[in-house]
Amino acid sequence: MKNAFFIHFFMLKKIFLTVLCSLLGLVFIISGYLKLYPIEPFEYTFVDIGIFNWQAAPFIARFLIGLELFIGFFLLFNIYLHKLAYKSGVIVLLIFCMYLVLLIFLSGNKGNCGCFGTYFQMTPLQALIKNIIMLGIFFVLLKFHNGWKVAKKIRYIIILVIVTIFILPFVLNPVQLDYSEAYLNKPENNSYIPLDSLYKSATLNVPPKSLSTNKHIIVFFSLKCKYCRIAANKIRIIHKRNSKIPFYFVFNGEEQDLKQFFENTDTEDIPHCMLLGRNFVYLAGVELPVIYLINNSIVEHQVNYLDLDQENLENWLK
Repeated sequence: MKNAFFIHFFMLKKIFLTVLCSLLGLVFIISGYLKLYPIEPFEYTFVDIGIFNWQAAPFIARFLIGLELFIGFFLLFNIYLHKLAYKSGVIVLLIFCMYLVLLIFLSGNKGNCGCFGTYFQMTPLQALIKNIIMLGIFFVLLKFHNGWKVAKKIRYIIILVIVTIFILPFVLNPVQLDYSEAYLNKPENNSYIPLDSLYKSATLNVPPKSLSTNKHIIVFFSLKCKYCRIAANKIRIIHKRNSKIPFYFVFNGEEQDLKQFFENTDTEDIPHCMLLGRNFVYLAGVELPVIYLINNSIVEHQVNYLDLDQENLENWLK
């Protein structure tokens, strides 16, 4: 009777730890996959903290997503746990924890940490607590759960799976670096933009009349637009690296949403105003965000935020 109890207990323990390990693997897989679409906020993170440049960040971002998928795969199927999954998982979580502590120290506990892309919003502190809990689960599994043995016959298949996992992010969302000078090499638009309506109708702040002279980058955002926030985060990093680039934001939306926009993008120090309704659409159109490179009230280039490049902007300003 006593032996039967212990056998039953160990079976339940094995099942519980197996399920726990698989669930931890699913978290890694979901976290990696959700970062892929859109991947730009994750890429910008590495530029923002100053460890990689704009050209290297897309490759590092995809490699780390591949690493998350790699860890998640082995945890999900409870294989090669002590050899690969546990060590890799703990190291990755410790690196993410150090990044989150640095982020809180430098910028405070605001904005979306990006742990689950743009789909699930988490502050850096919430993400840090989540990672600490995951580390605790790792140490429990490390002590009590060995997973399942893999037959020698399928080891070559596992190697093929590993290679596929790391290649997958580059296939699903390919790196595009050919944009670097694309918009500056195009013929100039040379279309006049009537900024008078901006001066007459803007609220919150009075736009400076100097926008009509010399060179400026005027950006039109909707406060509810997800891609506008991604663009604003990229512009924030460019502005942080070179505050002399003359950005100006024009917002459309409810003024009460402006606070949340700034919390997510940390761009309140960039000059801005509000322009509502028909006046906004007249200048920006309906497909947002819109980025105009303006020279003496002439739109020389209209730029997609994906194509926005700090070095090219600096060259244009010269």
